[in-house]
Amino acid sequence: MTPPAFQDKIVPRADAAARVATLPKPVVFTNGVFDVLHRGHVTYLAQARELGASLVVALNTDASARRLGKGPDRPLNNEQDRAVVLAALASVSLVTWFDEDTPLELIAQLKPAILVKGGDYDMDKLAETAVVQGYGGKALAIPFVSGYSTTDLVRRIRQS
Repeated sequence: MTPPAFQDKIVPRADAAARVATLPKPVVFTNGVFDVLHRGHVTYLAQARELGASLVVALNTDASARRLGKGPDRPLNNEQDRAVVLAALASVSLVTWFDEDTPLELIAQLKPAILVKGGDYDMDKLAETAVVQGYGGKALAIPFVSGYSTTDLVRRIRQS
């Protein structure tokens, strides 16, 4: 059986820079765990895509996600499954991974025109912002959709 075409959007980190170079410009970059996809995530990703012609999503690897302290059993979905779900979204142009605690090195390699983070980040305090602005890019925060959190969703499911 042939894999669906959207799976071509998933690329190993080693190949990410070459693939990003072929994407329509400007390229927007965001990152996260995206463990259990919900309305807040897809709204955020759609808004991020509207800022440019392409959207690159860098996923925390499973090991990187565990280091974030969201719980011993997180992420619930493994990195390959999370990548497939994100790649199926029309707003997402490319999915790759990073294993470090932050995507700083990956951002420096890919050089997106726009870095986007969720509204809970102070963009002025992020090292990633300095890197992006250093080569002439922009860094923006997109407000969260109130009432949507993977941690809260997992808690509600477990209480049921």
